[in-house]
Amino acid sequence: MNKRNVTLIGMPGAGKSTVGVVLAKVLGYRFLDSDLEIQEQTGKLLHELITELGDEGFLRLEEQVNAGLRADRSVIATGGSAVYGEAAMAHLREISTVVYLKLSCESLKERLGDLHERGVVLKPGQTLRDLMEIRTPLYERYAHVTIEAEGRDIRQIVGAITDALQNNE
Repeated sequence: MNKRNVTLIGMPGAGKSTVGVVLAKVLGYRFLDSDLEIQEQTGKLLHELITELGDEGFLRLEEQVNAGLRADRSVIATGGSAVYGEAAMAHLREISTVVYLKLSCESLKERLGDLHERGVVLKPGQTLRDLMEIRTPLYERYAHVTIEAEGRDIRQIVGAITDALQNNE
């Protein structure tokens, strides 16, 4: 699996962006945050886009941006909802090793704070646990590698990812 990029997937708050920046430094890669890419292309914040386009409209936009990502020797941190976009995930699996950062619901709740401010796509009345139950099978389906992030600091997570990447070459 000698792909030239690494894509991080997982729930909001799992550490994709934070881990991604450090991983990129360790690998000597560029860092690309797909949420920032969406904001850059539209000139709007994620929660503004969700309000303006609705959940479905935002997910279509996210899929379009992710399916069009061009990267080489990059670590790509995706939004937590990226796995809803089949075309985008097929593209990311083609150009990268997809790594799922797995974390418990309790740890995610602690880290997240206000979900709306974070630009998390939630249906009315939907809880974080509901969202995890829907998304976890998708993360597991698309991941080439799953990294247990629970109880690990950034350096340990990055080490686990680099070990997994070497073992999968």
